[in-house]
Amino acid sequence: MTATMEPAVTVCFKVRIDGHDLGAFTGCEGLGCEVAIEQRQEGGNNSYIHQLPGQIKYTNVKLTRALNRDTQKVASWFAELASGVTRTTAQIVAMTAEGTEVWEWKLRGVVPVRWQGPSLSTDSPKVAIETLELAHHGFLPTS
Repeated sequence: MTATMEPAVTVCFKVRIDGHDLGAFTGCEGLGCEVAIEQRQEGGNNSYIHQLPGQIKYTNVKLTRALNRDTQKVASWFAELASGVTRTTAQIVAMTAEGTEVWEWKLRGVVPVRWQGPSLSTDSPKVAIETLELAHHGFLPTS
């Protein structure tokens, strides 16, 4: 995949987890990481506190979309996980409205945290939204 020079205006995100095409999602949040900082004071030095880098924490990724035929792909994937969850790799590809790939993120050590189906009610008709949440151990290099 090659990144385009177009601005990163995306409308959907294709998701693949170890060969399982889970379809396109319209929302993706949580692609990020944070370095834990440990603060240490040095005896006799009152001008600053040492800021020491620690572990890297990766935030969970939450993918959302309106319920559609691709929901069956997520259900099938979860059915396969019933015999045991193992860490895997995932690929999230940001796409434009024309289908051009803008950028991709490859995640390592992925495990599903949660799938949440839509809240259904005849009292207030709304778009039925599903959410898939993934935990991971970091990013893999992209080519």
